[in-house]
Amino acid sequence: MNIPENLRYTKEHEWARKEGNLIVVGITDHAQHKLGDIVFVELPAAGTQIKAGTTFGTVESVKAVSDLFAPITGEVVESNGELANAPETVNKDAHGAAWMVKVKPANPAEYDKLLSALDYKKLCEAEG
Repeated sequence: MNIPENLRYTKEHEWARKEGNLIVVGITDHAQHKLGDIVFVELPAAGTQIKAGTTFGTVESVKAVSDLFAPITGEVVESNGELANAPETVNKDAHGAAWMVKVKPANPAEYDKLLSALDYKKLCEAEG
């Protein structure tokens, strides 16, 4: 299981990473593995306001359509348009090239409340 130490995580299997004054968000390697081959990704446009814990997009795989849940509240400043043409990138590089959105957080302290890598690993192990 690939769980980078430099990321924070949600119980819904999203990751978050600080990048300057922005938070970069994607789905975890664990999530993409469970979903199987990703065939479509729907992301919000720049300027969209998202709220922690609520849906901000979807990922469709050969198995299912899954909602994406925002780890923090803020404004989407950029979406990864490359995923529209190459959704399989999520399967190949979930924590890198397959980032989904960059968010200007309304409350940067929300980031510190996300799960650590160790806590996320325990969550995944408990789920089986």
